[in-house]
Amino acid sequence: MSVSIAEDGAVARTRRRPITIAARLAPLIWVGPALALIIVVVLWPVVIMVHTAFQHISPDGFILGSAGWKNFVYLWQEPDLVPILLRTVIWVATIVIGTMSISLVMAQLFNQKFPGRRAARWALIAPWAASVMMTAIVFRWGLNANNGVINIMLHDLGLLKSFNSDASDWLGTPTSAMVWMIIVAIFVSIPFSTYALLAGLQAIPTDVYEAARVDGAGAWRTYVSITLPLLRPAFIVALLINMMNVFNSFPIIWEMTRGGPGHQTSTTTTFMYQLKQSYIGESAAMSVVNFGLVILIVIVYLRATVWNKEAAS
Repeated sequence: MSVSIAEDGAVARTRRRPITIAARLAPLIWVGPALALIIVVVLWPVVIMVHTAFQHISPDGFILGSAGWKNFVYLWQEPDLVPILLRTVIWVATIVIGTMSISLVMAQLFNQKFPGRRAARWALIAPWAASVMMTAIVFRWGLNANNGVINIMLHDLGLLKSFNSDASDWLGTPTSAMVWMIIVAIFVSIPFSTYALLAGLQAIPTDVYEAARVDGAGAWRTYVSITLPLLRPAFIVALLINMMNVFNSFPIIWEMTRGGPGHQTSTTTTFMYQLKQSYIGESAAMSVVNFGLVILIVIVYLRATVWNKEAAS
């Protein structure tokens, strides 16, 4: 009885004690730096970007007043915009499909036990650890029409007849340049996707495979009915992150072709940078469009994440 009275008194004292303003603001000590970082690094540049898209700015950088929606109108009137949008879709789709297909096979390989597996896994990190810009420059040198090492190898194999010709100038032709840039983009994207899928494979319980083996399921049936469904969460995360990285990819295209000849190898990201040199307002409008597309991908990613949690629960 005495204990009950004491507990009631403690509860009453707790109820009477007011929560001070300092106590209410105490969590800001912990979350404040993160909030400040988000505001300064993320939100403020977005505000400036949107504000700039509605400004009339001279090529020298002087603000001449409000432009309303004219920058967006001028952007949609650009004759190269539609081909660039289509090329961006092809660029993202081709690289993501190629990367995920190769990564799926490599993750399966690295999930098996074989001599030198650890060294092979470490070697896979190299394209990921290296600078993307440096990798693009190395490939550009290798594709030099006169003495690039790739052209020398093709010449020695009898696949290239002569140097300093149209056939050896891979980056001078839009189609062949896009093919080589896609190869480079897949090359630098494979490590992350492979490791994401490998982590997903290693998270699958071995008991499931033993149960399937007891039930008489073959290798293909086990892979289709067990491995792929359980690998789906890791696959979706790797897919969407890869899509965002490829969409925003700038160094590969810029270092290998500068988006040329003309704008024939540009995507929306490099086109935005090219517009900045003469039409700052249009460039900002292009940035807003790119930002909207990235937000759309992020929404899909968040929806997929929720979907994965619901599927796992």
